[in-house]
Amino acid sequence: MLMLLFTYFSAELGLNEHHQNEAINYMRFARFKRGLCLKTVDSCFQDLKDSRLVEETFTVDEVIDMLDGLRTVVHSEVESELINTTYTNVLLLRQLFSQAEKWYLKLQTDVSELENRELLEQVAEFEKSEFTSSNKKPSADLIKPKLAPLHEGGSELLNKTVACLQEENEKLKTRLKTIETQATAALDEKSKLEKSLKDLQMIQGDQKVNIIKISDIAELENKVAALKCQFEKTLNDSTANQKFLEENLATTKHDLLKVQNQLSTAEKELEKKFQQTAAYRNMKEILAKKNEQIKDLRKKLSKYEPED
Repeated sequence: MLMLLFTYFSAELGLNEHHQNEAINYMRFARFKRGLCLKTVDSCFQDLKDSRLVEETFTVDEVIDMLDGLRTVVHSEVESELINTTYTNVLLLRQLFSQAEKWYLKLQTDVSELENRELLEQVAEFEKSEFTSSNKKPSADLIKPKLAPLHEGGSELLNKTVACLQEENEKLKTRLKTIETQATAALDEKSKLEKSLKDLQMIQGDQKVNIIKISDIAELENKVAALKCQFEKTLNDSTANQKFLEENLATTKHDLLKVQNQLSTAEKELEKKFQQTAAYRNMKEILAKKNEQIKDLRKKLSKYEPED
């Protein structure tokens, strides 16, 4: 049952076990100081009763004078206790801040939370559970008259911190080795992929060259086919022209022979007709006479020529 209550209020205050015990020790100290303050106030009233309330009747002025005196004494005692409580809280904060500054920590406080009624009621319930309702004596584990020395606590915390850092360092080393192994494998895989990519690019290049060659051959074949068609067309046209020219030549030769024959016939007829004319006959006779005269003259000349 005690463990259940401890767990419940520990969860309410939001502290771990060590800090929970520290809070209980401070509350015990505060309860003791509060008890002393209440006893002092009670003694003030008791002194008043013992010293002044010795008669059966008092006047109004006497009552007022006694109350003013009591008020002054109580006010002084309460003020002194409140001031002492404030200074005590400052000393407690100083201890906490000194330990924090030892490790270069900066603590922060929220003064507004000190008047949070809900939290104050939780603390009241916690105090009631720990001190009032149980009426138990403080256990030896909870009695801690002072904080641990700074150098001892610092060394322990430092050792824990170093151990944690070493453990974290080992984890990081292991992780680094794993990452290095993965990086090496990735680099090897990258090299293989680059080599495969180069081979693939070379194959694609050869295929492109082959495709270009095939396209060039196809283009050349198309050009040859076109030239062949054009040549065949030209050849057919030439053959037709040749046949046409040969036919024309034969016709021309035939016409030429016909014209020559006609011309020869016409010349013969013309010569025949010319011979039959009077002019031709007279000219022929004149030529014949001239030839006779030339013969006579040659004979006469031959007589007069000297012999060799």
